Amino acid sequence: MSKSSKSVDHAAPILKAFVIHPVRPLRGPAAALARDPQSRLEEAVGLAVALDLNVVETAIAPLRVVTPATLFGKGKIEEFAAICEVEKIDVAVFDDQLTPVQQRNLERGLNVKVVDRTGLILEIFARRARTREGKLQVELARLDYERSRLVRTWTHLERQRGGTGNTGGPGETQIELDRRLIADHILKLKRELEEVRRTRTLHRKARKKVPYPTVALVGYTNAGKSTLFNRLTEAEVLAKDMLFATLDPTLRTVKLPDGRPAILSDTVGFISDLPHELVEAFRATLEEVQEADVVLHVRDIANPDSQAQARDVESVLAELGVTFDEGKTVVEVWNKFDLVAQDEREAIEGGARRAEASPVSAVTGEGCQALLKRIAGLIDDSPPIAIRLSATEGEALAWIYRNGRVMTREDEAEGGVMIVARLDPQALGRFERQFPEAFVMVTN
Repeated sequence: MSKSSKSVDHAAPILKAFVIHPVRPLRGPAAALARDPQSRLEEAVGLAVALDLNVVETAIAPLRVVTPATLFGKGKIEEFAAICEVEKIDVAVFDDQLTPVQQRNLERGLNVKVVDRTGLILEIFARRARTREGKLQVELARLDYERSRLVRTWTHLERQRGGTGNTGGPGETQIELDRRLIADHILKLKRELEEVRRTRTLHRKARKKVPYPTVALVGYTNAGKSTLFNRLTEAEVLAKDMLFATLDPTLRTVKLPDGRPAILSDTVGFISDLPHELVEAFRATLEEVQEADVVLHVRDIANPDSQAQARDVESVLAELGVTFDEGKTVVEVWNKFDLVAQDEREAIEGGARRAEASPVSAVTGEGCQALLKRIAGLIDDSPPIAIRLSATEGEALAWIYRNGRVMTREDEAEGGVMIVARLDPQALGRFERQFPEAFVMVTN
């Protein structure tokens, strides 16, 4: 046999996954607001596929009673175990938050690796984070999750633990040592993140010296935020039909119609039952949302679960203090309008008018120009200023176009120009100091 025929493929094997969505018993208002189980299952499958898992089996499993030790009863565990054996399953993904005891007992009962919804989301974040800040935040969230379990998350799947029950666990002393090491590492990461947060605060203060308003995109994962970001800024941020395609915040300048530039930020997508570890760890990143002048809540209006997704986003925003009650300007952007069936368009347009939402298609560009005009109107709340410039003051005219919003312009016969523009107080002060010869008058 030749050497070439003996070449070994060192690529990680594709793992077979069994995705299970438990339906917990709910009563009262909680039952009325519950997401559709099929939609939740499809979302869980999307999370698994985002980790390159080969989903070969799925199940929606109603729970009459929650069993504390295993979540499910003995009969259901045996049913799942049989499926795992027949299909040669490597990983059982439970679309629920399992306790450490439930995860360990399910692994023993099914004889496969078990991952819950939190572990799945954490691993996606770990794979997608690119910046130092993003990696620190993910690592902090993972350690916080692992601290109660003393097990590795997804990265070490190839070293499958659990299942057989033949190996003994670590001694008490080793457990205490592991917990102390994790606690020490968490403290170290928090100190590093605090330094990152200080640096971001300095950058934000530096940006505020330039009178550019800030606009933040938020929304459910895969709502099309990055595609809309690219459309508005003509950037090339990664935009895929994939859950959590964007993790690290991205800032770009967008030119508003007939006006000054604004800074647009694309942020991480939200998801139902977002692990609290991630909400805490990503608080520094989400400060971009808290500090924004305008928040655009991007919704996938073509998704039948759009309303439920919006509630999930709003609950996280409320936790961050980004609500109407806090005085923040939040605009709903109903994206993917191009995917809405023709016979439903009129009804959705009517709903958008009633909700004061902006229907757009980031793919085709439909509605995007109107959205930019709306943003310009929201952030230009300073009074109009009339400015007369002579023919020799071209530099001042260019400054106004760069830093303000020109509403009207009249060119005079002798070469001068009379313009009416909006400048925020900080920009107006800078203009008057830099160009003291210009004639400025506040209009009604």
